[in-house]
Amino acid sequence: VQLQASGGGLVQAGGSLRLSCAASGFIFSSYAMGWFRQAPGKEREFLTGISWSGSTNYADSVKGRFAISRDNAKNTVYLQMNSLKPEDTAVYFCVADIRLDYKCIGTMRCDYWGQGTLVTVSS
Repeated sequence: VQLQASGGGLVQAGGSLRLSCAASGFIFSSYAMGWFRQAPGKEREFLTGISWSGSTNYADSVKGRFAISRDNAKNTVYLQMNSLKPEDTAVYFCVADIRLDYKCIGTMRCDYWGQGTLVTVSS
């Protein structure tokens, strides 16, 4: 199983980035997908998830600014990040989980984790 995240980088406050996460080694269309992040010195936090059928949910910290989507034909999940703030600086991780329920969101025990991509937002 591989989850390869890409698209991170340096961006100015107010700017946008789109992260991608290419999945392989499992039946992508059967899994919910999500994004977490971990800022320096902080705990890892759940940001957003999308079910196999396309239902989405968001943490309050990113609601209205970030959008998750998936392309089952390409086995890829995306995170569009707009109106970025310096406090969005973090390593961003994609995950795959059969349910994306409390086990994953609340305790970080997701089925699969990607390696992370760094997003730095300058002020």
